Amino acid sequence: MPGLRERKKAQRYQAISEAAIALFLEKGYDKVSVAEVAAAAEISKPTLFRYFASKEDLVLHRFADHEDEAARVVADRPAKRPALDALQRHFLDGLERHDPVTGLNDAPGVLAYLRLLYGTPALVARLYAYQDRSERALAEALLTAHGGNTLEARLAAGQIVTVRRVLAEENMRRIKAGESAAAVWPDAVTSANRAFTQLRSGLARYA
Repeated sequence: MPGLRERKKAQRYQAISEAAIALFLEKGYDKVSVAEVAAAAEISKPTLFRYFASKEDLVLHRFADHEDEAARVVADRPAKRPALDALQRHFLDGLERHDPVTGLNDAPGVLAYLRLLYGTPALVARLYAYQDRSERALAEALLTAHGGNTLEARLAAGQIVTVRRVLAEENMRRIKAGESAAAVWPDAVTSANRAFTQLRSGLARYA
């Protein structure tokens, strides 16, 4: 369990990020300065940069815990459980929880955040960097778990990350078109199971 100092630091990160996102949603990302965010969070600009290296990171902080999530799922899976089985179960659990990362969430605040994220070129560019780091971390975990060579693990990680992204994008597309998360959920589960079945046909080492 994290100590008091770590919990307070995490709370400060969260508070600053939430203040920033609220301003970005109200005024537009490009119309809000870092100084305005610092003022809203009641801290100085230098203090803000001690927590966040860039303006983009103020928004993508919500993804921070997810960057190495797939790698952690593989590393922490039960003994002898194939990596793909663990990743599939994790994605299905996310769908059941309506985890925003799976795209299956219709809460107004989540939808507003996603419009901000995907409607801002600077944030999309930073998101690609996040996905690249996620893919590299997963490749290392797959290599440790199942052996093989570095290129094979990178290719597998790329396919897995892409499948997860495409599944999430399809869920988001349907919700943006007006369907509820509850209505999309059965099809989302079916699509996820089919996608991981396709992965197994080409990634036998990890199945």
